[in-house]
Amino acid sequence: MKTESPMNLTTSFDSQSGWDEFREVAHDSVRKTSDISTLPLCVDLDGALVKSDTVADSVLALARQNPMALFATLSQIFRGRAIFKQQLSKVVHLDVASLPYNQPLLEYLFEQFADGRPIFLATTDRILAERVAAHLGIFTEVAAFDSAQNLTAEEKYDAMRRQFGETFAYIGSTAQDLFALANCKQPMVANPTEKLLAKLRSAGLEPTRLFLDIAPRLQVWIRAMRLHQWAKNMLIFLPLLLAHPWVLGGKTAVSIGLVAAAAIAFFSFGFCASATYILNDLLDVEADRRHPKKRHRPFAAGDLLARSGVLAILLLLACSLVLALALPRIVIAFGASLDNPFGLLAWLMIYAVSTSAYSLWLKRIPLVDVVVLSGLYTVRIIAGSVATGVSISTWLAGFSVFFFLALAYVKRFAELQSLSLRGAKPANGRGYLIADIEQVRSLGTASAFASVVVLTLYISNLNTNLYHHPGRLWLLLPLFLLWISRLWLLAGRGTLNEDPVIYAVTDKRSLLQGILVLGVVLSAL
Repeated sequence: MKTESPMNLTTSFDSQSGWDEFREVAHDSVRKTSDISTLPLCVDLDGALVKSDTVADSVLALARQNPMALFATLSQIFRGRAIFKQQLSKVVHLDVASLPYNQPLLEYLFEQFADGRPIFLATTDRILAERVAAHLGIFTEVAAFDSAQNLTAEEKYDAMRRQFGETFAYIGSTAQDLFALANCKQPMVANPTEKLLAKLRSAGLEPTRLFLDIAPRLQVWIRAMRLHQWAKNMLIFLPLLLAHPWVLGGKTAVSIGLVAAAAIAFFSFGFCASATYILNDLLDVEADRRHPKKRHRPFAAGDLLARSGVLAILLLLACSLVLALALPRIVIAFGASLDNPFGLLAWLMIYAVSTSAYSLWLKRIPLVDVVVLSGLYTVRIIAGSVATGVSISTWLAGFSVFFFLALAYVKRFAELQSLSLRGAKPANGRGYLIADIEQVRSLGTASAFASVVVLTLYISNLNTNLYHHPGRLWLLLPLFLLWISRLWLLAGRGTLNEDPVIYAVTDKRSLLQGILVLGVVLSAL
């Protein structure tokens, strides 16, 4: 349907001002529209009512729950995408209560339902649509277009016209909806794709309403990549810092080259870690939606689609690989050399395989999961060692094993404590029970204080050639004891963020203690 005064959609929709202009003109169009509240209202499921792609969500849920069944189900795609959707809905039962619904649209639909307007849910997946309709209780009927193949834009409109006649309202979100939007009596869009927006501009169409429920793209991708988790990669610099690079034979260029090597390893591990975090979020999307905090993660909230996540994983892994391969050449350029030029690449692959195995399988095995988590911290230290050619001491290795094992345990303890305080049961497939909480606490605190014991033994057997005032390092003990004790105290109260890394980088006391630790070490040099 073309209007007499085409809407100007030339403004970039990446900017907030562009969306504001779109919304303002859409509202003006609503005021000009005659009373059409009795028109049948047809709503598309994927992308419109639900922000995510339910097919992708189902595939990911099946990959996590039963990978072998996934391969058998994927074979159905050769019979047609629509049949594949139906078969997928038979073996995967998405939790329709926790799906990421478009909230402005949902509010509008409830208003229309209260006014007695007939509302229909349009999709080719009848099974899932009927479950969504039963959950929401506002739909007159599910308008399922039975077909072996996904309908073309024209076929989709023809199917709706046969069911509703020439006069109906439609809410879509993709370019495939353009034909229906152009020919219905009340076109509306929900979280429209860039392709649909471009077609709307070229066709001069004015949607009467815009239901926008998306977060700013840059902010969403930063959250998805979990850049704050890159703080863990500072461990890569630890072997070099403990070796005091500024005294490496007085060769300033060599020292700078090794610092550059550590920096490259930092970014290489950062890109790889972000890729694995996205993979983990994709596989956990169903469980995250039932979690009070994790449901706000970009993929669980529907702010990012699964296919975008897959592309991001490939791109991030490519960047990580390029940096790891470039490392030996950069070190040589600074006049230094490495005994194992591709050692970083080897440990990077070990890290990637371990984190992938953790996401797919190991995180559901109690105790094994925390050992793997702690090992991933230690891998970063080893990577820093091979990237710079600086060996790590047995003391550092022993300390890292116990200290990071304690952090892994406190993460699990915080999750169980949160569930216990809410009176909920574990539903994330981790394998732990509420009854395990005290055992997890005892194992975690034992590991924490074992790390302090190792630090004590290190200081008492210290090579004094590295420090002019080694006695001052004893001040590290009360600082570590205080931080560890407070960490577990907050975890026991249920006030600790379930990720200890976030706690460490956002808690003011932790940051102050970190500065004091650095001050003690510098004063001992």
